[in-house]
Amino acid sequence: MGKLINAGWYVLYVKSRHERKVDNLLKEVNLESFLPLVKTIRTWSDRKKMIEIPLFPSYVFVKIESAQDFHKAFSINGACTFVKCGSSYATIRDSEIQKIKFLLTTDDITNVEKTTDRLEEGEIALIQYGAFTGLECEILNVNNNNKIVVRMDSINQNITATLPSHYLSKLSKAV
Repeated sequence: MGKLINAGWYVLYVKSRHERKVDNLLKEVNLESFLPLVKTIRTWSDRKKMIEIPLFPSYVFVKIESAQDFHKAFSINGACTFVKCGSSYATIRDSEIQKIKFLLTTDDITNVEKTTDRLEEGEIALIQYGAFTGLECEILNVNNNNKIVVRMDSINQNITATLPSHYLSKLSKAV
């Protein structure tokens, strides 16, 4: 491998539709992993069903403490590679992992989705009420819904979620 591995969260790219299997196998070998799942309704010709799908398809986040952990995660059946940004491996700050976990476990928000669009316009607001109190976010007005955006610059992803407008107070325009 050559490069020194720093402790932290890494992004493991896995085979399509193998996210849960890889997540379970990582836990079996005592590695901390995180697979964010969101509920969605799928419609077939004869029925509708609520299912959980990965928020980031083909990505599983793995907490790596040593080079041994790095190799152990990479050797899991279904793992393809670690995601790189330039010449180094993409890492996710612990605070970003906590934000995702928070978004997925609170009842204050609905319609969680993700996008890779770089969102340049909108307003910066401070959340005044609910589980997100004190968090700064960017507001999008999409279909007359107020959506907050949590940016994850380290993997060039954004998470948006609907939040009641009375929860927000404007701070400034986004830059």
